Amino acid sequence: MRSMSVQGGRGPSVQLTSWGVLTAISLCHMVNDVMQSMLAAIYPLLQAEFALSYAQIGVLTLAFQVTASLLQPMIGMATDRHPQPRSLPFGMISTLCGVMLLGLAESYGWLLAGAMLIGLGSAVFHPESSRVARIASGGRFGTAQSLFQLGGNGGQALGPLLAAFIVVPMGRPAVAWFAVAAALGAAILWQVGTWAETRRRAAATAPDRSLRLPRPVVIRAIVVLALLVFTKNIYTASINSYFTFYTIDRFGLTTQGAQIMLFLFLFGAAAGVMLGGVLGDRVGPLRVIWVSILGVLPLTLALPHVGLETTAVLAVLIGLVLASAFPAIVVFAQELVPGRTGMIAGLFFGFSFGMGGIAAAALGVLADAHGIRTVFLICSVLPVLGLLTVLLPRRVMG
Repeated sequence: MRSMSVQGGRGPSVQLTSWGVLTAISLCHMVNDVMQSMLAAIYPLLQAEFALSYAQIGVLTLAFQVTASLLQPMIGMATDRHPQPRSLPFGMISTLCGVMLLGLAESYGWLLAGAMLIGLGSAVFHPESSRVARIASGGRFGTAQSLFQLGGNGGQALGPLLAAFIVVPMGRPAVAWFAVAAALGAAILWQVGTWAETRRRAAATAPDRSLRLPRPVVIRAIVVLALLVFTKNIYTASINSYFTFYTIDRFGLTTQGAQIMLFLFLFGAAAGVMLGGVLGDRVGPLRVIWVSILGVLPLTLALPHVGLETTAVLAVLIGLVLASAFPAIVVFAQELVPGRTGMIAGLFFGFSFGMGGIAAAALGVLADAHGIRTVFLICSVLPVLGLLTVLLPRRVMG
């Protein structure tokens, strides 16, 4: 696969940043995450059509995220030992089948099956595509991770808009038409996988997997980073699964209006993830983590207490600040454990997101019992756990 390259990277050897490959993998990440966000975006339609409770909606999120959670770390560890870049299109095909089921399902059980197939597609896609992004980075790890993640966040932001202006007017079966985009994504990923396989075979040496810090320090740091992502994902799960219902309940918005409010949060997150990686390359990932994790706290505390217009502004700002931490966290973790790109991707894209899915199911039970506003009051204090960042080592390289 051809790619535009420019001289870049840091260190003693000059590397090339393969912008064409990074763009391709980012676009496929967008397609993958459009399908994922479509699930959450059509929750109001599914609730009306299938008479679902908030708890059942939470279980749908759980079915998607736990499927990805259970498989991603295992797939990541397996592909660290035996990279399989040509597996990428098969993950997209699984997502395609899941989207078809969401559009055509006639019972709640089939909806769950569709959600799980999308989770399976995510489990296959993220570890290998994250590895490809790092290979193509030319040493600009934060920027490459941000560009890769930008596609995902862009897809998450587009999902509610596509649902609002295509699925809502045309009905739930219109979801199945998005399988065409998944098919195109699978074709692109076959080319990306071929490029990555060629690059892997051309490599003269195996990756250096020696730790730069004592093992107990590394383990503690990975646990802290996982907890930070977990708390971030609980808040994100509350937004993705219930923000539409919150704005409908509190402000009387239509389904389309509520989905636009969700888009504002996801748009902010897409911008934040790009900003976080670029800044991480310049000032270091640890500083970005500090600013992002704690800087979002006053915004989340204010959200449940303001009017519609301010809610719209805060939705953008919370998405921007909260999402900026993720590429910095992934790059920090990859530097802690060299040569384990797939395992790190599986852990942070998979396990932590799956734990967010469990939280989403619990939040659904809470919303049924005490109301949707209670969910956002409780979640508003979660960023306080960002203080755990103090336990991270100041330097990864000794």
